[in-house]
Amino acid sequence: MTEYEDQVAGVLLAAGGGRRLGGRPKALLTHHGRPLVEHGVRALRAGGCARVHVVLGARAGTVRERAALDGCVLVDNPEWERGMGTSLRAGLGSLAGTGVRAALVCLVDQPGIGGAAVARVRAAFRDGTSLVSAAYDGVRGHPVLLGDTHWAGVAASATGDRGARAYLKERAAAVTLVECGDVARPYDIDTAADLAHLE
Repeated sequence: MTEYEDQVAGVLLAAGGGRRLGGRPKALLTHHGRPLVEHGVRALRAGGCARVHVVLGARAGTVRERAALDGCVLVDNPEWERGMGTSLRAGLGSLAGTGVRAALVCLVDQPGIGGAAVARVRAAFRDGTSLVSAAYDGVRGHPVLLGDTHWAGVAASATGDRGARAYLKERAAAVTLVECGDVARPYDIDTAADLAHLE
């Protein structure tokens, strides 16, 4: 692995409690026979992220027991009930001092996004000033890549269930959009009806 390749770490936000799913934590939903959190880790690794940090919250102990997360850095977010913004802050904070120059952020409830989309977004990394987002028919989505010069600003603006959205919107001209609509489907598993996407 080259030094360049090791500069981008994967961050999987997997702390949500699945409030609209009757309190079923999204990380533990089953997809192809395994917990959903494993699919997110696999997508990040398949896309070229050797270092993967997984942010856990709801039923974190059970996730640790049931999911095969070997080699991942597991980050506990005790404030997960306050929204995704807290998980993004925890994930970025866990990268401090690692020498990583960018975080490639994926959401656990988007199993239609795999390694191909991760690889495309990651390939657009240039340096710590990079801001990159997958796009679907030109509309910004996930995953997103945040260079380390942006981490403090992103953390400051990440509130409630808004992660980097506000920060990226304010800097739209600086965001490199990478079309991924041909290799990924950006649906979310948010409601009972969405469970039809799982296999």
